[in-house]
Amino acid sequence: MSRILRLVLPAITVVAVIAAGGGRPSAGAGQQAPARKRVLAIGDTRTGYTHDSISHALAVVDLMGRESGLWDTFIRTDSQWITRQPVPPPARNARTLDDFDAVFLFVSGEGTLTGQQKRDFVSFVRDGKGAVAAHSGIAAFYEWPEYGEMFGGYFDNHPWNVTEARVRVEDRAHPAMRHFPPTFTRTEEYYVLRPKPYSRDAVDVLASIDPDSVDLTHPDLRRTDRDFPVAMAKTYGKGRTFWSTFGHDADTWDDPDIRKMYFEALRWVMRLTD
Repeated sequence: MSRILRLVLPAITVVAVIAAGGGRPSAGAGQQAPARKRVLAIGDTRTGYTHDSISHALAVVDLMGRESGLWDTFIRTDSQWITRQPVPPPARNARTLDDFDAVFLFVSGEGTLTGQQKRDFVSFVRDGKGAVAAHSGIAAFYEWPEYGEMFGGYFDNHPWNVTEARVRVEDRAHPAMRHFPPTFTRTEEYYVLRPKPYSRDAVDVLASIDPDSVDLTHPDLRRTDRDFPVAMAKTYGKGRTFWSTFGHDADTWDDPDIRKMYFEALRWVMRLTD
């Protein structure tokens, strides 16, 4: 095959796939295309630690929605729209939780939410919407018990800092895990959870660290039960939540497997897949 044909054929294939409607939902003749979902992506770290990867993470969430045609993303670095009440002036063209199908949270610290905003967020999920927390999304709102209950736990520490570890997939039936092999190795800032409210009776642990792949004698490790989740999912009221430890470094968000995990997690919490 000539060099020109080798270069041209892949491009022809891509054009053919696009022409056939591959990669995104399409409507048949006389049918209306399904409405796109809406995701509110929050990177509010004004009261906590700001990971350098947050900007890229939020951009990836937006890109995944646009490329798939499944959702539009509204990115905020404040928490004003986490409310079900009208947003007062001087804000204009503001949104509230009732305008969204899911919230993506890459946050940290106690935040600035009022009591009413917290109640609104809990009711948003309980009433059937979704929430996805990335990495430090559970290193937040320690004084708001319902938040930890919603996601299944709170961050305690990361005794190994950034390290390579072996991960065991525990629930391969979950859409966010189906593409992973039974075990895989990744370098990450792996989080260890506080003893409470985390409980395997209250959350679906999708994947966890193989304890034999990390230093269990580390002086900063306080958990003694060898139980280190790296991805969890939960049904909360009528809604769904998901959290994963992955996302510390910006490059993590370019890893096809990690990106697909968050893509499928967002689809799952918005009930686009089971």
